[in-house]
Amino acid sequence: MAEICPFQAWRYDAARFPLSSVVTQPYDKITPQMQERYYQSSPHNLVRIILGKSEPEDPANNVYSRAASYFKDWRTTGVLIQDPEPSIYVYSQRFQAPGEPGRELERRGFIALGKLHDYSEGVVFRHEQTLSKPKADRLNLLRATKAHFGQIFMLYDDPGREIEALLNTTHAPVAEVRDDYGVLNRLWKISDPGDISNLQRAFGPRKLIIADGHHRYETALNYRNERRAERPATGQMPYDYLMMTFVNLHSPGLVILPTHRVVSDLPGFDDERFITRAAEFFKIKKLNSGQSAAALTAHLRSLPPEDNPLLAVTPTNDYVLSPLPEESHAALSSSSERQRKLDVVVLHKLLLERVLGLSEDAIREQKHVSYLRDPAEAVAHVRRRQANVTFLMNPVKAEQMRDVALAGELMPQKSTDFYPKLLSGLAIYALD
Repeated sequence: MAEICPFQAWRYDAARFPLSSVVTQPYDKITPQMQERYYQSSPHNLVRIILGKSEPEDPANNVYSRAASYFKDWRTTGVLIQDPEPSIYVYSQRFQAPGEPGRELERRGFIALGKLHDYSEGVVFRHEQTLSKPKADRLNLLRATKAHFGQIFMLYDDPGREIEALLNTTHAPVAEVRDDYGVLNRLWKISDPGDISNLQRAFGPRKLIIADGHHRYETALNYRNERRAERPATGQMPYDYLMMTFVNLHSPGLVILPTHRVVSDLPGFDDERFITRAAEFFKIKKLNSGQSAAALTAHLRSLPPEDNPLLAVTPTNDYVLSPLPEESHAALSSSSERQRKLDVVVLHKLLLERVLGLSEDAIREQKHVSYLRDPAEAVAHVRRRQANVTFLMNPVKAEQMRDVALAGELMPQKSTDFYPKLLSGLAIYALD
């Protein structure tokens, strides 16, 4: 059973510090250029805590100890103020759908504390594998600050939208800010005990799927286990919970974007040999070369999704690849029927591994493979001959991700790109 709780969030004093100058994108989406811009925007920008710069005197005084010092100082001096009563926070994001100018969407959910569960308990499910390096970094930050500064993005299944009907936004928002991508982010408080109890009762039977934040979720589990080992406690402790944003899987504002694969620096790559090898597994259609990325992605979207179409862009030609049923089935025999229906699995198992000969470890470590959301940027790498081949694909459907996750299976890394991202710094959960 999923357990959610209100909490007394620490929030920026917006009267003194404009939110646009202090909140950030999630740490793993902050580029070096964004980090520098955040640093310049305010001495109190959250980037100094969640993704601080290294300095010459490190490691004695390092990014983690400085983060803890900033957090302590900002609470002491009133940069951050704690809400007086436990609350759940309705979180709305209004945005333009990427690639669809003029189409405005709203994604509504709520921020609350969610109880941590091991995956084996069958309450929280993942859909992607994690890497050890990011978890070690986040664990060091959590140990130093004893706080969570961003939310895990959790999905729940509620086709009747019962939960959303309980999210009252008739009063004025307590926070409002446009982010780097023009997304309007707004926050409302729900503090009435009766309203909170109604939400908790309606939410209890739900199973949860991690949309974004696999590394931070597993970091919180590791930290919880550390604390339990140090001093066993009776009853629930603050480290048994994590700040989460909960969004309905059936929300009309739930947008998943594809992440395209760019393959570079393959020794002796040749267009003709690539297509000859690919023809063992795929039906191949050659397109008119030199089309724009927008035209290519529009063409890809127009194809029957049940054919699992992919689009390969090489320096000389563009191709549509659709897997041949018998050949692909044999090559994907280790994958479940659910996974064989995923374009991203077909791409990884057949094209990256079989056709191009990349190992699973090489793909996981991003040797020769890079991941780009923007199809124009991905295509440009090939057009400028900075890459061997770019693979464009359609996005994973939310229902596909749900079915894979609830079956206890995993997708390849970078299979889903939920848009927009949840801002960090709108609410902060301190464990002490």
